[in-house]
Amino acid sequence: MSLSIENVTKKFNQTLALDHINVSIKDSEFIAILGPSGCGKTTLLRTIGGFIQPTSGTIRMDGVVCSDAKTMIPVEQRNLGMVFQSFALWPHMTVRQHVEFPMKSKRQRHISAQEKEKMVDYALKCTGLTALENRLPGELSGGQRQRVALARAIVGKPSVLLMDEPLSALDAELKISMRKEIQDIHKMTGATIVYVTHDQSEAMAMADRIIIMKDGKIEQIGTPKEIYCHPATRFVSTFVSKCNLIKGRWNGDYFQVLNEPIRYHDGEIAPVFHQEGLYPVRPEEIRLVTQGEGIPGVITNKQYNGREIHYSVQYGEDNFTVYTSANEEYEPGQNIKMVIERREAV
Repeated sequence: MSLSIENVTKKFNQTLALDHINVSIKDSEFIAILGPSGCGKTTLLRTIGGFIQPTSGTIRMDGVVCSDAKTMIPVEQRNLGMVFQSFALWPHMTVRQHVEFPMKSKRQRHISAQEKEKMVDYALKCTGLTALENRLPGELSGGQRQRVALARAIVGKPSVLLMDEPLSALDAELKISMRKEIQDIHKMTGATIVYVTHDQSEAMAMADRIIIMKDGKIEQIGTPKEIYCHPATRFVSTFVSKCNLIKGRWNGDYFQVLNEPIRYHDGEIAPVFHQEGLYPVRPEEIRLVTQGEGIPGVITNKQYNGREIHYSVQYGEDNFTVYTSANEEYEPGQNIKMVIERREAV
């Protein structure tokens, strides 16, 4: 199911939660809404789902108006599933009973009991819960409880699947395995997924496109690669994998580093960086050397991360983040030079 969000605004008293949001979502697309706490991403998700009515603007599903200032199709009449941050499981119900619950709604009354049983069996199989169907939530791990919430959301084969930070309560290793399961479910169901998160790695790993939000507005919409390699705003550049912003002056496509005889050329930097006299560089685009040309700095912090080492480098009043391979070791207090790679130095 395609979604069209047209000029949607939402106010809570005098607080502007959504400010003229416009985005089109294609059928079967996986969209991640990414942003810091309080940016409006959950409000947008709940508005799409019909839990909140927009103050102005229109939301259409397959061209049909489902929400605007005067129209509000009830949640239960929208063909969607919802996965909550808290899992929302009942302690007295087994895994199978949780998955069966949505099939008792009026929307599913045209389906025979035999077909409903097949749909429940399929949802349990998709999420790897068949062997656990008689267990209660208290007998399940965090990842298993999350899979129950997923199975319950997909059992009715919804056209739209809404997810509100579903992995936030899981540990780091479990999050990674659950990402793959969510991707697999997306492929199997073909549902349109709208996924809210404040974790950039989740959005980058799973989504077809990412919506970056800040203060109720959309900062940028694009594929993970577009967002990462070509940030459109200063906020996007620093929020999605910390970007170092080198100060200087632009002269056409050439950037002159402030107080250094170093120039770089790049015609794909967004106009906002030209206007602000900044040159965005990702941590892995900087190579550290002890001799030769480069931006001078001092190592102030070192963090070993297995395959790579993360350094903090002081340059004037600015602190840069640099990622190097594990075999390139420097020590705090050491003077180095920063060389920008994958850029054309002139």
